[in-house]
Amino acid sequence: MDDKKLWQLYAKTKDKHIKEKLILKYVSIVKNVAGRLFSSYGNNVEYEDLISYGIFGLMDAIEKFDHNKNVKFETYAQIRIRGAIIDQLRNLDWVPRSIRQKHKNIERAYFELENKLGRYATDTEIAEYVGISKRELDNVFNEIHTLSVVSLEEKISNNSSFSIVSNYHEYNPDKTIEKEEIKAELIRSLENLSEKEQMVIKLYYYEELTYKEIAHILNVSESRISQIHSKAINKLGTKLSNII
Repeated sequence: MDDKKLWQLYAKTKDKHIKEKLILKYVSIVKNVAGRLFSSYGNNVEYEDLISYGIFGLMDAIEKFDHNKNVKFETYAQIRIRGAIIDQLRNLDWVPRSIRQKHKNIERAYFELENKLGRYATDTEIAEYVGISKRELDNVFNEIHTLSVVSLEEKISNNSSFSIVSNYHEYNPDKTIEKEEIKAELIRSLENLSEKEQMVIKLYYYEELTYKEIAHILNVSESRISQIHSKAINKLGTKLSNII
């Protein structure tokens, strides 16, 4: 049975066996989305938990998908699955307060030390400045990276006009225009980043390179890439808060 007939049959019967077939057919989307988020969130979450949250998102997508609309299910499902995972993580409030405090401390340390030195501070200098070892600093960078990504994801997922899911069932010209304006503003906001910050964002999100690969290209440490990424995400997050 081809995809179109399968969707038509499920829409007509809501048969649980057909739904199971659809879940098995598209479960790879859950794995892809969960894998991408897991790589962003680091060791602070379990991959299996992300899969579980994503399955609920897939089930919801199957239930609400209208195969008569001119939208590919894969595109629709990715957004539903991603949203379900992020919503669940937010509901669990899984980011410890200690990580948020470390985030502030390290950002302040970079600001103070770089103003004093008149140049970028090295990882070793930052570690000495805050009184921790280089290994502890690396761990903090991993935590900061997780927090910065989650913060931006939450801002985006909290804004219904920024998601095509909210406009899927009902066309609203005003909302469509608003969403396009937001996208355009976000693109323009990249221009507010430094050249190196823009490079890191583009290589990480558009080219999907790892920190290690980006560090090699820019000839800096992985920790430095993490710090640059965190600063860029914070700037974009502030910009996003101002426009949505």
